[in-house]
Amino acid sequence: MKALLIGLNYAPEPSGNAPYTSKLAQGLADRGVQVNVITGYPHYPEWKIAEGYEGLSMDERHGAVTVKRLRSTVPKHPNGLGRLLMEVTFGARTVLQRWPRPDVVLVVSPALFSAAFAIFRARLFRIPVGIWVQDLYSKGMEETSDGRSSLAPLMKRLEALILRAADGVSVIHDRFREHVVHELGVPGDRVRVIRNWTHVNHHPSFDRSSARDRLGWAPEDFIALHAGNMGVKQGLENVIDAAHLASRNGSDVRFVLLGNGNQRGFLESKASGADRLQFLEPLPDRAYSEALRSADVLLVNERPGVKDMSVPSKLTSYFVTGRPIVAATETGSATSHEMSAAGAGLRVDPGVPEDLVAAIEQLQEDPGSAEDFGAAARQYSEKVLSEEAAVQSYAAWLSDLAFRANSN
Repeated sequence: MKALLIGLNYAPEPSGNAPYTSKLAQGLADRGVQVNVITGYPHYPEWKIAEGYEGLSMDERHGAVTVKRLRSTVPKHPNGLGRLLMEVTFGARTVLQRWPRPDVVLVVSPALFSAAFAIFRARLFRIPVGIWVQDLYSKGMEETSDGRSSLAPLMKRLEALILRAADGVSVIHDRFREHVVHELGVPGDRVRVIRNWTHVNHHPSFDRSSARDRLGWAPEDFIALHAGNMGVKQGLENVIDAAHLASRNGSDVRFVLLGNGNQRGFLESKASGADRLQFLEPLPDRAYSEALRSADVLLVNERPGVKDMSVPSKLTSYFVTGRPIVAATETGSATSHEMSAAGAGLRVDPGVPEDLVAAIEQLQEDPGSAEDFGAAARQYSEKVLSEEAAVQSYAAWLSDLAFRANSN
């Protein structure tokens, strides 16, 4: 089988969709699929094109995967209009690009609008196309400040049209499937749930004390670590406020924000004077793994009102560490559902820093429960979130799309 994967994000981007798209491409290639990828220039989460990427296009080879990079606009401030322009320019270049003749095309959303261009091109040449939904645009507009905009209903109609135009839709959670089928009107027999997996390799040779020393963490520090993108939907002002509270109260809890994103500068200015807070730059895989496993508690934080727009990709990496998790998220959110299913830790209301500090201190005072939460999370990861199972499911699904197209 020949498969073409199209998405804005790919390795070496360390977070967001890129690790999953990259791992899937390599996993399919390992199973004998001839894989080509069309992607953008690396820019996330810094929102600027990485050094060394010049010109309008580049050709690369990642293992057995052939990668074509197309330059698009990259907004300095990733607001709605800037992101739309980026997706449209990438989508237009994708349509005009010469494609290897694939048996099936898989497009990744985000970016939804560039996916629409790819679906249009695939339809013209009668190539079956699936869309891999990592985030729900319409839910995002409803659950963030953009939800007050009159554009939210329009976005819902556009998202429905684009998803219904594909031959098949893959979503990463059952909650997404409910929305795609019942709210966006995609026929249920065309929607498949395939879960994300951890993309972090945890090396067995690991000295926790040495790792903590390298990160500047004192033995008495009770480390609460948030890893990943620092964007609007994460609502990390709550963590900053919790760090200020911990500083005032003389708490042993030390908050760590690991990663980058368009809100980092704002968060750093808001954090002035919080001596129980540390910012860390993004780390390479092994160092990232060691940071997660060296923390005492791992954090998920979401903006108040966020419920169904996404399932944080960091959870898949968190679960496998065996560390307990505290999630500041709405009751009934997709994140809350996932935390409950895994038995991975404690949930508190978002935007309430006092509750966040209290939950972390609760785990500090009850190490037995913390250990149980971590063990349950790891077990859930091994049973439900296996990379092997996910890649095999995608291989079977794409093969089915190609077979059905050839049979008609």
